[in-house]
Amino acid sequence: MSELGIVYALLGAAAAVLLAGTGSAIGVGIAGQAASGVVTEDPSKFAKVLIMQLLPGTQGIYGLLVGFITLSKIGLLGGGAADIDVKTGLMILAACLPIGIVGLLSAISQGKTSAAAIGIVAKKPEQFGKAMLFPAMVETYAILALLISILAVTAIQV
Repeated sequence: MSELGIVYALLGAAAAVLLAGTGSAIGVGIAGQAASGVVTEDPSKFAKVLIMQLLPGTQGIYGLLVGFITLSKIGLLGGGAADIDVKTGLMILAACLPIGIVGLLSAISQGKTSAAAIGIVAKKPEQFGKAMLFPAMVETYAILALLISILAVTAIQV
């Protein structure tokens, strides 16, 4: 039955990476569409809109980080998998879900907010700093979810 425990733990690592990464891909795509339109009209704004396009990509990095921490915790990055019971595997799965789910939803929302902020830069490039605050506020919740997932995964005894 210990095989089932490691399966649940791996499912947790996969959920963190897949969900947060999917959200980032969607969010970066949304912002990229807006950025492309701006650069078509004014190529000099490329650097500013690129920064805003990249913001939703951080959630994917956070999910990847939790995935690596989880794989290390269960011994797969160290050469041999730990003997994990079902209860522990489910706990690890649950610990990975905050960054997976919040990463998915916040990256998509941040992509939309970044697209709107890119619209600000298109019309008033001098307002870049203010425009950055809107998508940065969405980032706060991804960071909170990252913190909870890291604390939870590292606190579980394997």
